[in-house]
Amino acid sequence: MTTATTRANTVTTGSPATTTVRGRLTALGRAELTLLLRNRTAVFVALLMPAAMVTAMRSTFEQMDLGGTGLTVAGAALTGGIGTVLIQAVYMNMVATYVARREELVLKRLRTGEVTDGEILTGTALPAGALALAQTAVIVAAGTAFFGLGAPRRPELLLLGLVMGLVLLTALGAATSVITRTVQTAQLTTLPLFFASLMGSGLFVPLEVLPDRLASVCELLPLTGVMTLVRAGWLGGAQGTDLLGAALTGLVWTVLAVFAVKRWFRWDPRR
Repeated sequence: MTTATTRANTVTTGSPATTTVRGRLTALGRAELTLLLRNRTAVFVALLMPAAMVTAMRSTFEQMDLGGTGLTVAGAALTGGIGTVLIQAVYMNMVATYVARREELVLKRLRTGEVTDGEILTGTALPAGALALAQTAVIVAAGTAFFGLGAPRRPELLLLGLVMGLVLLTALGAATSVITRTVQTAQLTTLPLFFASLMGSGLFVPLEVLPDRLASVCELLPLTGVMTLVRAGWLGGAQGTDLLGAALTGLVWTVLAVFAVKRWFRWDPRR
């Protein structure tokens, strides 16, 4: 019996700690955190890759003319780093996690207990979400203390963008797991959204430097609305109409992703 299956057994035994929604989510989250910490590759990608990406972004932005964008090199690189954290620590990690739990029969086993489908998917994602929030806090603290960006100007927008990003990318991760047969192929099925977000959602290339028509198309990408809210929350600058459009874009993608999960998510192994 695998460790993951043993953890699933613990969650579904009906102990007092799992008789409430909070208790069940806590049990699932604790089990997933233990498994995440044992996966050295996942921990490496989640912790070190965003730092490497921020360094690469900084070098890229130093070669760009950011005049007229309202962004500094540090501001563009560090907010892009937050987007990278969301993509790698949440989306890419959750695709592999959902596939692994599905193929190990953990998801199927959990469904035989009192845990609901939504609780299973949410509890499984809690450690990744907590890790992303912690890394974001470190990035904001570093930007404030060492890069002269100042404290977030509108923290409520920053928080809204982060929460929307966590929910959206978790749902997209669950949806992408539908077309992912193995943990190994998750490295391929996540690449389209990864590269589209890097190049089109303002992580590596600010939308302000793109041609207007191309920028308008990029504004419709899943992560663009989230990044607009994150940048406005930390650095300011965006207007009410832009913020409303960003929030609506993120909301529409979230609804579509949740619908896809409810309609097509696979609980049984693909064998």
